Amino acid sequence: MSHTVLLHVGTPKTGTSHLQDVLFRNRERLAEQGVHYPAERFDGQFLAALDLMRMPWGGLETQAVGAWNALAAQVREADGLSIVSHEVLAAASASEVARALASLGHGDGTEVHLVLSVRDLARQVPAEWQENVKHRATLPYGRFLDKIRDPERRGRIPSWFWAVQEVPDILDRWGAALPPERVHVVTVPQPDAPRSLLWERFSSVMRLDGLDLDLDSERSNPSLGVPETAMLRRLNRKVNRVVEPAAYRPLVRELIAHRTLSQRTNTARLTLPPDVHPWAVELSDTWISEIRSRGYDVVGDLEEMRCGPPPKRYVDPDAPREKQVASAATTALRAVLEEHVRLLEERDRLVEERDEARWRADAALSSRVRARLEGNLAGRAAVRAYRWGRGRNSLSA
Repeated sequence: MSHTVLLHVGTPKTGTSHLQDVLFRNRERLAEQGVHYPAERFDGQFLAALDLMRMPWGGLETQAVGAWNALAAQVREADGLSIVSHEVLAAASASEVARALASLGHGDGTEVHLVLSVRDLARQVPAEWQENVKHRATLPYGRFLDKIRDPERRGRIPSWFWAVQEVPDILDRWGAALPPERVHVVTVPQPDAPRSLLWERFSSVMRLDGLDLDLDSERSNPSLGVPETAMLRRLNRKVNRVVEPAAYRPLVRELIAHRTLSQRTNTARLTLPPDVHPWAVELSDTWISEIRSRGYDVVGDLEEMRCGPPPKRYVDPDAPREKQVASAATTALRAVLEEHVRLLEERDRLVEERDEARWRADAALSSRVRARLEGNLAGRAAVRAYRWGRGRNSLSA
């Protein structure tokens, strides 16, 4: 059978978490339809991406050793359609891209398609800073903006930002070996579009149309408001030295940020400052012209990459309203306390179950021991009676 690989490489903050969650939870249904999403755990393809690029990630890289080769082997062995998706792949170097494509079967009979989802810079820039904060960063927003606009692009933060957000460069690295008709650029709709539209675009390019899939996502990467992000950045300054990454992920990023603070939707959203907005507009316009000239398959409308108008009212996350930050902190503290109580109750329940299991085991053991003892005593009495009876019989004789 013919084999096709759809390789989705980003960019971050373009609906990737929802897409990957749907693919993972429906992988058995997909396999029945000849669509393969190789992953034994929800972050399996993320680990494969880390392994491909030898990328450190708060200790997770130790779990990633060999993950890419294992994924590529599953892809090569599959018939029909295979889907590989993770946004950190956008940062892969040219040599890593070449290795990835070769390991997936490109040049050896496999038809590889590249998928890149894109969004306007006016939303991507603040989203990237917020993602940094959700990954323990403490850099103020203003300094972040200065760093990424520095033409030298020196340092970890601008290097990473442009590696995963400079759309023409990502397409250069990942699409150089592919014909333009096999490079698919999926544009993220503007905020006022129907919520289902992005999935419909992903579904069409990944050949999932018409499949009966469960689209209720259990995992997402929601955004935070200005005071919530400011509070989280301050928290990072206090806890980074005392909380290990393995504990930070479930407690801070998942519990506090994603499950708690993201629910506060009535506070100001992160935007670009008015003086930075024209820079993003000019750069986005340049990218649109460049992408259009290359003849890629565009799913959506490249005009959606243009930045909207600047906000009517800009709220600086480096100088937020302290009352709102305090409210966010109180909300976060309540969530932590509730989680602490839940864990204590869970611990007490487990201890109670353990003690009951031990009691039942001890009771069962005691019952068996008593039965055996009683059996032994009865047996010994019978032997004594038998021997005594034989003795009397011999005397009588």
